[in-house]
Amino acid sequence: MTTTAKTQTQVILKDSLISLLLYVLPIGLMFLSFYISGSKPWLNATSEHLYFRAPAFLDAVFNNLKTWGLPAIMLVVGIVEFSVGLYENKWTKNERTLDIVCFILPKIVLRPMIAYFGLKLLPFVLPDAKNAFAWVPFWWGIAIMAVADDLTQYWYHRLHHQLPLLWRFHRTHHSAPYMGMAMTSRQNIIYTAFFSQIYLTVTLTYLGLGYPALFVGGIKSLITTAAHSSIKWDKPFYTIRWLNPVAWVMERLISTPATHHAHHADTTDDGVGYYKGNFGNMFFIWDIIFGTGIITRQYPSAYGLKHYKEEEWYAQLLWPIFKSKKEGSELAHNGPVVGDEVTEEPVPVVAPPVAAIVHAEAV
Repeated sequence: MTTTAKTQTQVILKDSLISLLLYVLPIGLMFLSFYISGSKPWLNATSEHLYFRAPAFLDAVFNNLKTWGLPAIMLVVGIVEFSVGLYENKWTKNERTLDIVCFILPKIVLRPMIAYFGLKLLPFVLPDAKNAFAWVPFWWGIAIMAVADDLTQYWYHRLHHQLPLLWRFHRTHHSAPYMGMAMTSRQNIIYTAFFSQIYLTVTLTYLGLGYPALFVGGIKSLITTAAHSSIKWDKPFYTIRWLNPVAWVMERLISTPATHHAHHADTTDDGVGYYKGNFGNMFFIWDIIFGTGIITRQYPSAYGLKHYKEEEWYAQLLWPIFKSKKEGSELAHNGPVVGDEVTEEPVPVVAPPVAAIVHAEAV
């Protein structure tokens, strides 16, 4: 094992231990609040007044958001993006087919199917655990679910970038030479099938955290969708002085177009792109904690992969079941494991002013 590989392994192990503490933090704080207040809600779990149910209008909003609501929002924003030419001439027939199939198959078919059959299987695996944690107060449930769901996805995402063995399963999401609603769901089918937080969220829902899961899922969908949009809605927070304090907090707490677009840049040489970090999905705070983030308040000039071969849509969707016929592609038979290893001629770039860059500090 090379020195670099050893160092990366040590960093991953260290950060994993920190993550374990983060997972139990909201649980520990919840029991601390019970201790201070003298309450013991688990003793009265059968009492109806202890079940905090979301108001009817919230049920309607988030139920619709997870069915037709979010797709409708994405469609409207996508039409706006396309009509003002934000995709330029990059949305070719192959890219368009891949984006549409990825929206329909993994997002609308596969993930709901995993959740459905998971909830059908769990009663056989954990027959006495259904609603075991239904006594957990709604807002504490949200804190537990938000950390469990998003931190798990952070690690799933991060490992697919840092381990060459996994990269090709996530590569499809980064091959798009554009940002926008069209590519938000663009993922390899196997990457989606093993989406770790799907199984975690389904299990916690079975254990009684259904309403918090619904709430967190809705908020997360909005944040991650907005972060992928080509509409730079966060820019006013950086340019309008009195909004700067809000920007400082926002860009460190959640993913924004500036931070997430950097993750999709085709280079890191310009001081703006950072595809080797900025792994956060809903929360950017994980990148702050683990030192994997960079904040520049700027947007990359180009997206995608420098070595993109415009592989067939079916190869990007179903690799390694189907392989690309493009010679030298990572998705081709005997292709390189990681395309970044392909030698390219350096291209001179002009770095942005140092004052314009604010590196995300570890806390």
